[in-house]
Order: sequence, then C-alpha cells, then structure tokens
Amino acid sequence: MDLKEIQALIKFVAKSGAQEVSLETEDFKINIKTGPEASDQPTYVQAVAPQQMPAAAAPVPAVTTTAAPAAPAPAAEADENANYITIKSPMIGTFYRTPSPDQDAFVKVGDSIKPGDVLCIVEAMKLFNEIESEVSGNIVKVLVDDKTPIEYDQPLFLVDPS
Repeated sequence: MDLKEIQALIKFVAKSGAQEVSLETEDFKINIKTGPEASDQPTYVQAVAPQQMPAAAAPVPAVTTTAAPAAPAPAAEADENANYITIKSPMIGTFYRTPSPDQDAFVKVGDSIKPGDVLCIVEAMKLFNEIESEVSGNIVKVLVDDKTPIEYDQPLFLVDPS
C-alpha cells in the first residue's frame, strides 16, 4: 500500500464516521482512530513479516456512507473566482502559513509567485512538507486559516495568473 492509498483510506475513515479501523495484510498493519480522544494519539503504520494466511478468512462487514447534499455556491462568488487559479492541497494534514511561529508567512495576499516558490507547509504524521507553487501570478486570497486541519484536494489559495 503506497502513501496515496493510505491517505485515501484515512480520508474515507474520517468521512465514514467510524471511530477506529484496523487493517492488516501480509506486508503491513495500519490502525486509524478518529474522534476527540484520537487527536492526542499518533497513527501507526507497521510493516510485518509475511505470514501464512488461514484457509478461510472471516468476511469483513461493508461500510456504507451517505453524503449530505452540498450547498450550492453563490453565483456571484463563482463568477468572481472564474478567472483565478485554485491551488489545492496535495495531502491531508495541518496547514501552516509560516516556517516557524516567530517568522513571517511564506506568502501574503498581493504577493507575486512563480513556479517553485514555497507557499505553505503541510504537516502530516510529524513530517513537514513544503508546498510549492506550480503556477505564476499574484496571490488573491488565502482560503485556509493557519494551523488548521486540511483535506486532500482542499482549495488553499486563489491566484490571479495575469
């Protein structure tokens, strides 16, 4: 299981409302806990040595979720943002605008950016990942508050490419 599959699994568990999910295969074991008591505990992924599986495995109950219909976005705001490029999160984690609490933000509204410029940091599983721009333009809006949990593909910045 690669990192993207693990991130997708974490996202699915968070949306399903399950409190805890454990998954074990021949190569690894993962335990995901959600809820208020899970925030203080780390999530572990442990590689285990391959073992011989029993002949008949117990069936896993299916988890079904129902999604609430999304509220339609205001038409005026959608038209206003049509000319902008949206920079989205490549991963689940915690959004940080600054490299450390005593330093200035990587980018502010009105700043000019180019490909390769660091826009923010996303902390995931105690790893701090610099998110770099893939476009050039001017920052129009920062869509996420500092030190806020974010989801995969969540919009972070609006950029005016002109």
